[in-house]
Amino acid sequence: MIKKNQKILNQIQVLLDALVLFIAYFVAWYLRFRSGLFNLDAWYYSLREYMRLLLFIIPEYLALYYLFHLYVPKRVLGRRLEAWRVVQANVIGLMVLILVLYLSKQSDISRHMLFAFLCVNIFLEVLERNILRIILRNIRKNGYNQKHMILVGYSRATESYIDRIKANPEWGYNVRGILDDTHPIGTVYKGIKVIGTIDNLMTILPQNKLDEIAITLGLDEYSRLEEIVALCEKSGIHTKFIPDYNNIIPTKPYTEDIQGLPVINIRHVPLMDTSNRLMKRMVDIFGALFAILLFSPVMLLVVVIMKITDPGPIIFKQERIGWKNKPFYMYKFRSMIVQKKCEEEKKWTRKNDPRVTPFGKFMRRTSIDELPQFFNVLKGDMSLVGPRPERPQFVENFKEEIPRYMVKHQVCPGITGWAQVNGYRGDTSIKKRIEYDLYYIENWTLGFDFKIIFLTLFKGFVNKNAY
Repeated sequence: MIKKNQKILNQIQVLLDALVLFIAYFVAWYLRFRSGLFNLDAWYYSLREYMRLLLFIIPEYLALYYLFHLYVPKRVLGRRLEAWRVVQANVIGLMVLILVLYLSKQSDISRHMLFAFLCVNIFLEVLERNILRIILRNIRKNGYNQKHMILVGYSRATESYIDRIKANPEWGYNVRGILDDTHPIGTVYKGIKVIGTIDNLMTILPQNKLDEIAITLGLDEYSRLEEIVALCEKSGIHTKFIPDYNNIIPTKPYTEDIQGLPVINIRHVPLMDTSNRLMKRMVDIFGALFAILLFSPVMLLVVVIMKITDPGPIIFKQERIGWKNKPFYMYKFRSMIVQKKCEEEKKWTRKNDPRVTPFGKFMRRTSIDELPQFFNVLKGDMSLVGPRPERPQFVENFKEEIPRYMVKHQVCPGITGWAQVNGYRGDTSIKKRIEYDLYYIENWTLGFDFKIIFLTLFKGFVNKNAY
């Protein structure tokens, strides 16, 4: 029944997508030629001429939605991921459409109208899918369109999975019970009972009353995994495996296929992908050049003030640990009195630190002392966004004291980061800072970088913890 329902839902989704494409296209045409927002010119075509393009646009976009996995069950597709895929499919769809128009020499089609179509369609498509998502969640909360399943094995993974199902009734999962050899029948966890042993699969599976089976064996029971998988596959019921290693590997692992061999990577680091690193590097170069031009008057003023108030070097460089644990020199405007290297204190700058100059205190509070690091970005030692780099002596201490501290060096350090815009700068918790750094590393996207830059502009410059 659940498979039949999903097929019907997919058909409804396709019809709704086609309707949204038609409406968005008509709205874009109206905005371009009837609303008065644009001046009419030689690109004017009648509505009939433009509507002929829909014979190509609707099949093209529906095919792209399929290729971008927009017709998978909404249980497994989050709102943000779905919206991002809609944006990607629409951008590629528009690029293909423009290319087809160019090759077919239809240069009179208004590009303004096509851009309006892109924006309107993305908005309406995301709106339509979220409305449908809300309707489905309400249906599932009321007990309809449920997926009936059992769990095989009682472990920490079993309890974690049940916790998430109970917290999200809109997913529509109905766990009928647990089969396990180590807990007595009748054991209950959050209303779900152990109803038998693993051997009872032999009698339960032939009844064909289940939609799914989740294997949640404990680590010490993995010797039976092959037998259980074979039995479930033989029944034809959809089976998934939930590994019991969450407390051993408390990260975000992912699986890759190496010529048929599944390999579990302990941590998903998007920036290990060459194309992602290249995109980030391009943004870094253009962003650093723009920032240097934008802040050049400020940097020139700082140089003049420093020369007048505190003779000595303008730029202070300090060794930090960067990508792949490689040391580099990070640049700053000097905010402390000149010290001999052997006298430099190897500790955090403290409140009312006598080493900080009066103008240096102002620079630290407003982050002006960090501006020379845009030149570090151009050199490739740093990025605009990333975990803040630390001095070698502190790295040695923290890697022994704080679990997973060294993971931050799997990406390029940044001028600003997710920890910094959340208030973890200066004399704040290193453990919390690492938590935010790890979240950034595992969830990196260009959009995430732009979000951090945006937040830095509005709340990241003034630092109350900078002494």
